[in-house]
Amino acid sequence: MKLGNVSAKSRHERLIPDKKGRHGGRPRFKKSGKLRSFCFSRVNHPKAAIKFDGKQIIISRFGAIPVIVHRPIPDGFAIKTATITKKTDGYYVSFSLEDKSVPSLIYTDNIKTYVAIDVGLKEFLTTNTGETVSVPKFYRKSQSNLARKQKKVSRKEIGSNNWRAAQNRIARLHQHIARQREDFHYKTAHKLVKEYDMIAVENLNIRGLAKNTKLSKSIYDVGWGNFIEKLNAVAVKRGVHISRGEWPFAPTPSQYITKL
Repeated sequence: MKLGNVSAKSRHERLIPDKKGRHGGRPRFKKSGKLRSFCFSRVNHPKAAIKFDGKQIIISRFGAIPVIVHRPIPDGFAIKTATITKKTDGYYVSFSLEDKSVPSLIYTDNIKTYVAIDVGLKEFLTTNTGETVSVPKFYRKSQSNLARKQKKVSRKEIGSNNWRAAQNRIARLHQHIARQREDFHYKTAHKLVKEYDMIAVENLNIRGLAKNTKLSKSIYDVGWGNFIEKLNAVAVKRGVHISRGEWPFAPTPSQYITKL
């Protein structure tokens, strides 16, 4: 079993200084409670430490563990790696899959519908046609509830069972907010990809913008970077073009290709 995908080679590379002469140092032991995930580099291989048969995972030295399958493995996909992660509401196993078939992109000459989007804080996104998607403000809406739970934690004895239970309730709330945001991002991305053959997205320096202390909380709440990543992933599956550039964008798709 390889924890964290750390091989002997990577351990050796930690001892080699970087360009500034700094060393990463030797691997440090972590407390058992701090280990949140570990990765298996092979799945369903004769010598692999983990196997998956569609209903359960079989781990070497642990045996068979039943799993709730979120969705079946698509036909033609090969399971490459497996990562087991501990979250506040249980353990999750995620597989990385390989699909050798590549969706064909729509030829630029055949692009019929296209849109340019600009993300913001007043409106989550605005298109070049004037359509808007409002900001859901998941974190802001849960902020008072989060503050109450954090006050309860401060009243508990650190390290006690009640303290751990209160910490877990905070973690569950953060997880709920993150899942709300992820669901919103995916639904918005799918809506755009279904309606348009080409989508132009503005390049953003999110870290630079987040340095503004008055706006940082709102910027991280909307999650522009995560949304653009999901939009790219959904577009690749559907064969839709994604272009990156500076706002304002050109009015025609041919100019998108030339400019971006």
